[in-house]
Parts: sequence; C-alpha cells; structure tokens
Amino acid sequence: MRSTSSTFRTSRSPQHSTATPRTRRTAKAATAVAAALALSLTACGGDDKDSGGGTGDTGKETGTTVTLPKLNGESLEVAAVWTGAEQANFKKVLAEFEKRTGAKVTFVPAQDPIINFLGSKIAGGQPPDVVMLPQPGAIKQAVDKGWAKPLGKEAQDQLAKNYSQGWQDIGKVGGKPYGVYYKAANKSLIWYNAPVFENAGASEPKTWDELLTTAQTVYDSGVTPFSVGGADGWTLTDWFENVYLSQAGPEKYDQLAKHEIKWTDPSVKDALTTLAQIWGKKDYIAGGAAGALQTEFPASVTQTFTGGDQPKAAMVFEGDFVQVNIGETDMKVGTDAKVFPFPAVGDTAPVVSGGDAAVILEDSKASQALATFLASPDAATIQAKLGGYLSPNKNVDAASYPNDVQRKMAEALIAAGDDFRFDMSDQAPQAFGGTPGKGEWKILQDFLKNPKDVAGAQAKLEAEAAKAYGS
Repeated sequence: MRSTSSTFRTSRSPQHSTATPRTRRTAKAATAVAAALALSLTACGGDDKDSGGGTGDTGKETGTTVTLPKLNGESLEVAAVWTGAEQANFKKVLAEFEKRTGAKVTFVPAQDPIINFLGSKIAGGQPPDVVMLPQPGAIKQAVDKGWAKPLGKEAQDQLAKNYSQGWQDIGKVGGKPYGVYYKAANKSLIWYNAPVFENAGASEPKTWDELLTTAQTVYDSGVTPFSVGGADGWTLTDWFENVYLSQAGPEKYDQLAKHEIKWTDPSVKDALTTLAQIWGKKDYIAGGAAGALQTEFPASVTQTFTGGDQPKAAMVFEGDFVQVNIGETDMKVGTDAKVFPFPAVGDTAPVVSGGDAAVILEDSKASQALATFLASPDAATIQAKLGGYLSPNKNVDAASYPNDVQRKMAEALIAAGDDFRFDMSDQAPQAFGGTPGKGEWKILQDFLKNPKDVAGAQAKLEAEAAKAYGS
C-alpha cells in the first residue's frame, strides 16, 4: 500500500502465495458485483456529510457490540504505513479502544517494505505489539519467521460473526487464523473530473474500447485523458491486474498469481499489448511517460481534480481510497468527482480487492483485545464515518459511510462475499511484487517508458518471478 500526506497503499509487497488460502469465485459473481457498482456509483452527491477527506464526523459515537477487558496500566504499540488523514482517522479508532479499556496505545509509523521494517524493529528488541500488514504473503512470512502469534478465541469469534469465509481464509496460514482484515479496498475504479467530461461531451465507458473512445473525446476537448502515479510502481501493477483479470479470466489470474504459468504466457502478452493502447500514447498521459514516472500517487489524484476546467488530466485509475486525496481538493465526491467501474476488457469487468490485516507480534491480553476490537463492527464503524475507508466487516451498517459513492462501494464489497480476487502483486513474494525499484514494480515502470517492448518486458518479468518464487 502506499502513502504520503493521505495516500493509501494497498497493493504492495507479499511473500509466498502458495500457502495463502483462496476461494474459487465465478465470472458470474464478478459480473454481478461490477453491475452493482455500475448501477449507482455516479448517481450520488448532493447532501453528503463528507467527501472522504477525513474531516467529517469525529466517529466517537459507536455501538457497543463487543465486550472488552479493562486494561488500565497496559500499553500497546501499533505499526502501520498509513500517513496523513488515513493515519489520523485510524488514531481515532485507537482512541476509542483506549477509552473503553484504559490501555495506552501508541501509533508507530512504518515504512515499505514493511517486513524489512519489522525485521529491523525485532532485531533491535522493539517489535510493535500489533502490525497492520498489507499482503497475505506478508502475513505468511511473519508466521514463517516466528514473529506472528495466532488470534485468540475472542478475536476468532468476532471474525466468524462478522466476516465472510473468504476474508477469514485470507488471514490464515496453515489453517490457523493470524490476520484480522480491518481495511479493504475496491481496486477496480476509474475516477473522473465531471466538469471536464461534461465540457467534452464524454460518457462513462463500460468496455475497454469505449474507454479508448472516451479518452479520445476528452483529448479532443483539450484535456489530457489520464493521470498516472508511475513513481509508485504499485499503481502500475494494479493497472495490469485489472486488465489481466478481465481479459484472461479468473482461472488464469489465479495461476499467474501462484506462478503456475509463466509471465511469458500469451495471456500476459495480450494484457501488456492492451495496456500499451493507453501507456503507448504519450499525449494520453499527463506529462507523458517521463512525467508519470515522477508523479507519486497522491499527486496523480490531486492534479486530476485541481486546475479548474483545465486540470492536468481528466481521469485517474485507483481504488476507493482515492477519495481521501480528492478530499484535499475543492472538488466534492459524487458531484465534481465521479467514478465508474474499471471497464470490461474481456467478457466481464474485473473486481480486484486489497486489504490490511491486524497481526499480533507480541501476544498479550491487551494485543488480543485490540485484535478483537478491530474485528468488531464497533471499530470499523468509527472509521467508516470518517471517509476514505471500506470495511470487509459485513455487520458495519452501510449508513455509517459519509456519502452515497462510498455506501454503494461498501455494499458491493459485502455483496461479493467470497467472489473477489485479491491483488496479485500482494500475493507474490515481496522481492517480485512489492519492492520499490525492483521486480514487477520496476519492470512495469520500464514498460511504461517503452510500451513497444512487450516481449522484453515478459522475459524480464518471468526471470524475476522465477527467482522470487524459486521456480
């Protein structure tokens, strides 16, 4: 995942996907979820309380659905990579835990790759009690290294009550539950500047071909179609994953995620060739490839929603967490800033998810209580009210979300049940799918610079994947 002032980094590193339980999902279910999103993502706005910038309800009123122990005199450290509004909002959740238990909780800012960060903290004898891990592979690596501790009965009871089996399974290693997926992401969205679309006479596309037509319409109106945060390689893996899932299908997606097929497979060639239809048009990307590679994710969003009727770009692709960054501009989600599902490249539109899980490193009554709290609707409801957040907890009332855009995305996420695909790069070994300047991130950055070299990109991806997976 990722961040600066208010970035959400949800498609980062991982470790081994081979032991990460995953459920089988059908194309039919994916179609239903995409359809649910398409029905109402843009029919919203107006009387929203908050656009997701993290400045709305304080979140202090929350229902009490779980009993927590008294922990007066106990202290905890919680580490996560979140910064800006996202960190501030999570701290309000931790403050509620403090209020209800008497414990003192300190937030510890972490850096990517988070496993390396944890290794340094553990080597120095100062591990955090609880860490928010952004990849199933990272959970497995923490277990393999003997760092992670299993969840206790109370946390497990909350998981069973509040989460679909798929979300429970993603947090397991070897059949044991280690992770509470506190935060989820819908990573199959394209956000757009509504006034620019209106001025251009552009419409929301449902297919890839229609997206190319919309891009040309916007370009002809005098605005660059896309903003790409290419300085953060994870955004490029998200582009690839959405194209690949829709074009190659869910079975191939699962196989590539586990490296059961090679990156030299024709399906990868097809996806890269499709991506090149946008990445290969320098006038379609704000600043061209060189500019995109110097643009970090937060700026890729804000430059789309600032500049009046002449922003640097009309559209930006990324997950629901984009709302946090839009909240730093004067535009309002649902009216000025709208969103449509990532268009179908193949038969169905893609549904790619990500998430952050709470994992216990120092086992204690207090750390287990925090994991239990984070697995309850109580904690998630606080952050849901603040915006820029989605919970996979099925018992969080959709009315808690501050605007219709977010409510509909939350409802679609819950309606998906087990029928979603988790971010592919987050399932890969960290060396391949989650390290800045290396592996898939670096190779796709190079491909953005030279989208004509499909075969070369494939060969490099396979060489790095084979090393990282050991196969």
